[in-house]
Amino acid sequence: MRLTRWFGMTARLAAGTTLAVVLAAGTGAYFYSVHHSRRLLENARETARLEGELIRDALEYQMLADDRTLIAKMIDTFGRRPNAEQVALLDRHGVVRFSSVPITSAADFEPGSPTCQACHQFPPAERMDSRVIEARGGAVLRTVIPVMNKPACHQCHDPKDRINGVLMLDVNMEKVRAGMDRDLRWMAVGTAALTLLLVAGIALIVRVAVLRRLQRFETTARLIAGGDLNQRVPAGGSDTISWLAQEFNTMADSMTGLLDQVHGQQRRLETVINSIDDGIVVLDPHRKVIAANDAFLQRTGLPREGVLGCGCRVAGPGACPAGDCPTLVCLSTGQRQVRIIERRMADGTTRWEEVHASPIVTEAGELVQVVEVWRDISDRRAAEARLSESHRLASLGMLASGFSHELNTPLGTVLTCVEGILRDAEGHDAAGPEWSHIGQCASVARDQVLRCRSITQHFLRMSRGQSGGTDIVDLQSTLAAVTRLIEPTARAHGVRIVQRPTFAGLHVRANDAELQHIFINLLLNAIQASAPGTDVTLDTTCGDPMRIRVSDRGCGIAAEHRTRIFEPFFSLRQGGTGLGLFLSLDFARRWGGDITVESEHGAGSVFEIAVPAAASAAARQNA
Repeated sequence: MRLTRWFGMTARLAAGTTLAVVLAAGTGAYFYSVHHSRRLLENARETARLEGELIRDALEYQMLADDRTLIAKMIDTFGRRPNAEQVALLDRHGVVRFSSVPITSAADFEPGSPTCQACHQFPPAERMDSRVIEARGGAVLRTVIPVMNKPACHQCHDPKDRINGVLMLDVNMEKVRAGMDRDLRWMAVGTAALTLLLVAGIALIVRVAVLRRLQRFETTARLIAGGDLNQRVPAGGSDTISWLAQEFNTMADSMTGLLDQVHGQQRRLETVINSIDDGIVVLDPHRKVIAANDAFLQRTGLPREGVLGCGCRVAGPGACPAGDCPTLVCLSTGQRQVRIIERRMADGTTRWEEVHASPIVTEAGELVQVVEVWRDISDRRAAEARLSESHRLASLGMLASGFSHELNTPLGTVLTCVEGILRDAEGHDAAGPEWSHIGQCASVARDQVLRCRSITQHFLRMSRGQSGGTDIVDLQSTLAAVTRLIEPTARAHGVRIVQRPTFAGLHVRANDAELQHIFINLLLNAIQASAPGTDVTLDTTCGDPMRIRVSDRGCGIAAEHRTRIFEPFFSLRQGGTGLGLFLSLDFARRWGGDITVESEHGAGSVFEIAVPAAASAAARQNA
């Protein structure tokens, strides 16, 4: 393409130069040929006139001697000269007296004949002594030399006559014209050769001095456009192209400076945008990614080259719901849109994003792009869940405080009475089996009253959001207490709680009230998920950490919900708050433990609580 362009420019310059040179050379050759023809004709006339005068002078001597034979012989001799067509001597009346060639028609020499009219059509003062005329044999140069009536001639001629006759000399002009044509052809050939040499020279000069130097402009401009901003055009010399090269380099320097400023501002802007934790992405009307910061690329897990130019669905699959895309709504309405979107991570966890889609509008009001800002609000949602739970428990705290106070008063009275009965039974221990049975019943009643008081105190602490810290907890007694609390609910649902034998002396480092909350929540969920007539099993595995499993054969949990059950406000049970498992996991991790789940839809679930053993926790504290 570039060679074709330069060749075309060279061809146009050569054509224009050739035309100009041809016009100039042709015009010069034309005027020179006209001048040359005139000069040749003048020379021929002058030569013919001189020859005619010489012949006349020679003939005048013989005419004085009146030797007509010798005159005729001389006329014949002069007529045989090269280029001489005819030599004739006419009297003053136009009658041919002597001629070198036979006269075929006397009418050719009459004044009214076409050959004579070539001169006689002009007044005598304007007549020339020679003129080219067309005769029967072709074009001839006819020269007329008057024979003057000198005093020596008055013996035979009337002195009143000015001339005695004329000597007519005809010279063949065809040979003269052939010479002129030959000179003209050589002139044309020479002019053409000179024109070609001149055009070739001009083309070479233009090629070397102009086109090759202009080609440097194109090469430099292409390199600059390709990113090599240090390229410049050589600007040596003082001609117009050198001046143009200097101006081009000045423009390139200015453009390079502006590009450096733009690139610097772009780098600073990218640094600012990339330092933002929120994901920022710019989309065109077709939802293709135009720009994105590092935070957004981290969300997609793809390199920048794999995101730019691709659709947003390709850049972040599964991140944005297809049915409620904020960018689509923003493009259709031109209004800013906000959505809360669930984003699944590669490790199976779920994060929550708040997406703001804002339109970019030109001065003409045309929507050209959309900016999306992705903000991770998972921690905020968790904090809001805790705050909601705290508000709920705080609202219950006032009721729980009065409820505990009102319940503890009769419980204290009952406890006093039961302890009195127990002391009486112990004083009558040997009195018989009746008192022994009464003592046993009183002991059971005292334990239940103390349990009721503990329950009310624990309920009061939970309603106030208080944490009792961690302590060494007897795992067996805690499980037994929780089982006693859950047993009525299990019987109401027709479900049996089966606790596998637990070794005595198992202690864990936890908060007793919070640990009971976890067991109660998991057992209640298992009972509600189980069908009547089935079992819910409590199983403990010794080790560090201690592992307690709550198993059921209920409906199970679907795979798509298994990773979300510990999220706040997510519940599979109608009327559930979605906070039970969330708070249970928060309690367990606060002690250094964890809760995991294994479930199959329709085949039941197994929740495993890992709690640090008391010995290992104490060792870590001592370390």
